[in-house]
Amino acid sequence: MPLSEDEQRILSEIEQQLYETDPALAREVSSTTVYTAAFRGIRLALFGFLGGVVFLWFTLGTSYWLAFLGFLIMLASTLWFERNARKLGRVGLEQMTNQMRGAGLRDYLGSTGSKMRDRMRRDEDDQE
Repeated sequence: MPLSEDEQRILSEIEQQLYETDPALAREVSSTTVYTAAFRGIRLALFGFLGGVVFLWFTLGTSYWLAFLGFLIMLASTLWFERNARKLGRVGLEQMTNQMRGAGLRDYLGSTGSKMRDRMRRDEDDQE
């Protein structure tokens, strides 16, 4: 059911007051979607899984109990990944991939590549 003109006007006034009183909150609310938290959880679960693999690998020669702890970290990360993937769902996954395509993978990952190129050029300049 569409809003009446009066309701639209009131909503516009509230939105304008939000932008005037707290622009940081307004920016954050406008850039956050329903799926942002689930996608962040998926990324953290992947990092946790990789951390568990590294921990398992380094502690396997030392102690099987510590290596088992690494396995438990991997298991917990996998379960966390699955839970957030269910929250995200198909629609959220499509929205996030479209958002990443629109912004570009370079914008998503940051300027890591350009920082590395600058560092390599600096090293070459220092050698000359």
